[in-house]
Amino acid sequence: MTIRVADKEFNSRLWVGTGKFDDFETMQKAHAASGAEVVTVAIRRVDMNAPGHVGLMDYIDTNKYWILPNTAGCATVDEAVRVARLSRAMGINNWIKLEVIPDPKYLMPDPIATIEAAKILVEDGFVVLPYINADPILAKRLEEIGCATIMPLASPIGSGQGVKTLENIKIIIEQANVPVVCDAGIGVPSDAALVMEHGADFCLINTAIAKAEDPVKMAEAFKYGVMAGRAAYEAGRMPKKEIASASSPLVGVVGKN
Repeated sequence: MTIRVADKEFNSRLWVGTGKFDDFETMQKAHAASGAEVVTVAIRRVDMNAPGHVGLMDYIDTNKYWILPNTAGCATVDEAVRVARLSRAMGINNWIKLEVIPDPKYLMPDPIATIEAAKILVEDGFVVLPYINADPILAKRLEEIGCATIMPLASPIGSGQGVKTLENIKIIIEQANVPVVCDAGIGVPSDAALVMEHGADFCLINTAIAKAEDPVKMAEAFKYGVMAGRAAYEAGRMPKKEIASASSPLVGVVGKN
């Protein structure tokens, strides 16, 4: 079943990144194995004007993947807005994954700068996908000003710590009227399955794939983890019980009343 984000429809609920791979060939193979349809790219890594230069975008088939430009490396509102506008001027598209991160140690997004930049970019005609800490109030405010998704972190970006913010993510999902993309900190496919089981619409994975011992195999594993988590959510889990319940009840057994 397809799911819509803004003006686009997707079949895969796994989005992938482009950073930290040892080489572009491995990245390309991992993207293919993931089954993803959305690839996020840091605009600061794209050089489309260098003559004879073979770079990142040469290894991404834009007929196959939807490019999600991001403002990685931006620490202020002005920087993020400028990089977003540069992305659009380069002819990529009018989508932007908004990251405003002034904290060099923990890489936590700035909530105030994020909402200020989001307001400017939404008014400027961008499809804005903001990356945030798992703050349900901030998530709702960003939705109200017109952001196309909410992208809460599961734990600090690139840490592989897994899902440390699940209770807040559950609230965000409950309140959201736009897709929720779990982004950052996921380390293994079971982490992705967990948030998908609770109703997340997408997972965005980069480091957990790129820095795996076998990135291509890990990308495939994430494909199935996301699919399993979503299928479990749609199936509806069994109720939890305080006591045991026999798998083979005695009712109807010969000799038993």
